[in-house]
Amino acid sequence: VQLQASGGGLVQAGGSLRLSCEASGRTFTNYNMAWFRQVPGKEREFVAAITWNLGTTSYADSVKGRFTISRDTAKKTVTLQMNSLKPEDTAVYYCAARTMGFATRSAAYPNWGQGTLVTVSS
Repeated sequence: VQLQASGGGLVQAGGSLRLSCEASGRTFTNYNMAWFRQVPGKEREFVAAITWNLGTTSYADSVKGRFTISRDTAKKTVTLQMNSLKPEDTAVYYCAARTMGFATRSAAYPNWGQGTLVTVSS
C-alpha cells in the first residue's frame, strides 16, 4: 500500500489544520490507519488511529478533544482534523498503515507516507 500525506503548514496557536492521507494499492478492508508525529531528536509519537472497516478510533491523550481522525472509504483517504492547535503540536506528521488491530508503536506499522510539516506559532 502506498500512502501520500498532505495538508501541513504554518498556523497560529488556537488555529486549525486538516491533514489528508491518500492510500493506493491493495484493498484496505482489514487495515488500520494512523497518524504519528515526530520532532527532531525525539521518537515518533502516536497521535491517532482508525480502523478502515468500522471506523473505530483511538487517540493519544495529548490530542483528545482537539484532533479528529476520519476516513473516506470511497476516496481511500484518512483525514486528521486538528483544532485548538498548540505550539507543542509542531512536528512532522506521518500517516501509516498496518493490518491486525490498533497499535501505538511506530515499529508496528510497515507502511508509511512521507511526512508533512505542521508548525504552530505562539
